[in-house]
Amino acid sequence: MPGRMLTEKDGAIGWMIFDHPERRNAVTQGMWLQIGGILEDFGKDEAIRVVVLKGAGDKAFVSGADISQFGQQRRNAAEVAESNRLTDAARKALETFPKPTIAMIQGYCLGGGLAIALMCDLRFASEDSTFGIPAARLGVGYGAQSVGMLQALVGPAYTREILFTGRRFNGDEAMRMGLLNRLLPGAELAPYVQDYAAMIGANAPLTIRAAKLASTELLKAETERDLAVVQRAVEVCFNSADYHEGRTAFMEKRPPSFTGR
Repeated sequence: MPGRMLTEKDGAIGWMIFDHPERRNAVTQGMWLQIGGILEDFGKDEAIRVVVLKGAGDKAFVSGADISQFGQQRRNAAEVAESNRLTDAARKALETFPKPTIAMIQGYCLGGGLAIALMCDLRFASEDSTFGIPAARLGVGYGAQSVGMLQALVGPAYTREILFTGRRFNGDEAMRMGLLNRLLPGAELAPYVQDYAAMIGANAPLTIRAAKLASTELLKAETERDLAVVQRAVEVCFNSADYHEGRTAFMEKRPPSFTGR
């Protein structure tokens, strides 16, 4: 199968790399099936506190799904449903991953690639990046969950513009729409993300977990929120050794050393 997922571990940072440069890192079904296992490994590894997603090379983050496979795997609604069933576990794993996730975007970020970026907590991009969802040019239908992720960030007006036109837009437009946290010169992107991820990795893991959990629950409809699980996560913070370490380090005027316990 063409394309593969690569991983690297660098201190507190786990790197997940979409490696399919001959198709601008378009994601195959086989690549999707590898993602769940990678995230499971990162989730169990206590040394990993933040995960960064990036594309191989400097031409693309992810240019979308590998359309060359559609003729064999997604010829009609039934085959699309079966393909989605096989890959939904990976999508769910990324959406619900308890540790912070960052999309480092350089080059093309289109269709399914933009959906992957939307599943991440933070998005940093180079100024030469290109965004878009060309579904309307391909006859592809976008489900409510995918549309909802986009609309939660950019609002209904931009969501409809992006989906109705299928056009590509640049980094400046993506920043104005609210898709990005930062837009940087290409040469500055990788070191900036490295430093930013390291900063997050040095913070208290239990606090970050509780904050991400609260943010996730509050994005849900009020009747679907589980605020009790958020409160339990907050209580874990105050009962932790890290809470004692944070207070002690502050009083001693030194950087804290958090263990996640």
